[in-house]
Amino acid sequence: MSLSSSPQLLKAGLVVLDAASGSVARTIALQYNPETLSRSFQVQGVGGDAGAEKAQPFRLKGPAIETIKFDAEIDATDALEQPDQNANAVQYGVAPQLAVLEALVNRSVAEMLAINEESKSGTLEILPPEAPLLLFVWGANRVVPVRLTDLSVTEEAFDAALNPMRAKVSIGLRVMSTDDVGFDHRAGTAFINHLRSRESLAGKTGSASLASLGLTSLP
Repeated sequence: MSLSSSPQLLKAGLVVLDAASGSVARTIALQYNPETLSRSFQVQGVGGDAGAEKAQPFRLKGPAIETIKFDAEIDATDALEQPDQNANAVQYGVAPQLAVLEALVNRSVAEMLAINEESKSGTLEILPPEAPLLLFVWGANRVVPVRLTDLSVTEEAFDAALNPMRAKVSIGLRVMSTDDVGFDHRAGTAFINHLRSRESLAGKTGSASLASLGLTSLP
C-alpha cells in the first residue's frame, strides 16, 4: 500500500437524472477539468428605464438568470497506451464520448419513432415529453440544475478510419431556477439547495470597514 499526501482530484461533470424518480440515468465525468469557467448573471429587477416600475428600482422579482460556459478537452492518447483494456478507444477514438454529449441535445430514436407512429394514427403531440433532469457538478459545493443550451465540437487528429482522436468541446448551460420549474419540481429543490450553499459561502467572508474604502462616514 502506498501513501500520498496529494489530495484526490475530483472530476467536474454532468449527471443525468430521471426527474420523476430521481434515479441516475448516466454520469458524465470530464476527462480533464476545464482551466476556466465563465459564469454570467442577468439580474431580474422590477424597475425599468421608464414607467411606473421606475419607482421600485431596488426590488428583485426573481432569481438572476445564470449562464455557465466552459471548454473541455477529450483525448484518446492515454487510453491508446493500453489498447487491450480500451478496445473502444482503439476502434472509435473519442467518438463515443462525443456521442454521449450529443445525446443530451437530441431526442432518442425510440421517442422520435413513437411520436411518428402516433402522428400517423391521428394523435397529435400537444406537449413534448419532459427531458431528463441535468445537473452540472463542479465539486460537492456546486451542484446545479441546468439545461444544455450550446454545444460546439471541434474534432482533431483523425485515425485511418477518420475517427477523431482528440476533440475540443465548448458547452453552454443555463441554470434552471424556481422561476423556470417551480418549487415542487426536483430541479427546483436542487436550485434552492444551490442558493443555500452560495449563501453559506457568502457568510464565511467578513465585511470590510468604511475606512478601507477611504470613508469615515456615509453621505
